[in-house]
Amino acid sequence: MAGSPTARRRRLSIELKKLREKSALTCAQVGQALDWSGSKVNRMETGSGRVQPSDVDALCRFYGTSDELREFLKSLAREAKTRGWWQVHGAGVPEWFNIYIGLEQDASTLRQYQCELLPGLMQTEAYARELHTTGAHMSAEDIDRAVRVRLERQEMLTRPDAPETWFVVNEGAVRNVIGDREVMREQLEKVLETAGLPSVTLQVLPFDSGTYPATGSFTMLGFPAPEDPDLVYRDGITDAVYLEGEHHVREYTRAFDGLRAAALSPQRSARLIQSVVKEYSK
Repeated sequence: MAGSPTARRRRLSIELKKLREKSALTCAQVGQALDWSGSKVNRMETGSGRVQPSDVDALCRFYGTSDELREFLKSLAREAKTRGWWQVHGAGVPEWFNIYIGLEQDASTLRQYQCELLPGLMQTEAYARELHTTGAHMSAEDIDRAVRVRLERQEMLTRPDAPETWFVVNEGAVRNVIGDREVMREQLEKVLETAGLPSVTLQVLPFDSGTYPATGSFTMLGFPAPEDPDLVYRDGITDAVYLEGEHHVREYTRAFDGLRAAALSPQRSARLIQSVVKEYSK
């Protein structure tokens, strides 16, 4: 079973939608049969609201599932109510990003392209603090919380079951000075250290790579259970988009493969970063 509350909620939504589609019914028809609104059924299937175990029980009995499946889905609903470790930090982590962290914690593969900033899973405290201080109207306390969460997220890369992680980073993110030269020197040394982990691959997309198939940063998450489909995550200043359809995943996979092909090899990428570190050390 998926580990985080977010992943459990997503798995529950997927299973409930599969049961309805297998019954060849609409959300409105299911809602009418159970004296609910069709929008309630839709919210349960999209994970946009809390799902009560009693509601899951009613749905499973209506669909005629086995007792075993009914109890499994009810357990997902109960466990989806628990809070993840990152949710104790309150306003330091916006709700739309809470969802992403929960999914990230359960991913078995992670493929990310960053065009402006270095990946959050590679950031130093000083670099992350500079980004939060400059880019958001947050209290000092909330900035501390946001930075703490970012650093704690990085522990997933050193777990025994660390996800297979592949980063492609635009050269601009490597050379863009966040804070000052000392902050950047330490940050790039951290990037090289993280890139040396067994589960991590890093490539730099150089300025002279020509045309490449991407118009902004994105992350693709894969999960160990075949019942949990891959998804694409893109965020902005105030919200995020989650794309789960096969078409979206296929096109972003194609784009990421194109970025990998256009980028420097991991070895040449490391040498480029080392050369920039030397520049900042002068």
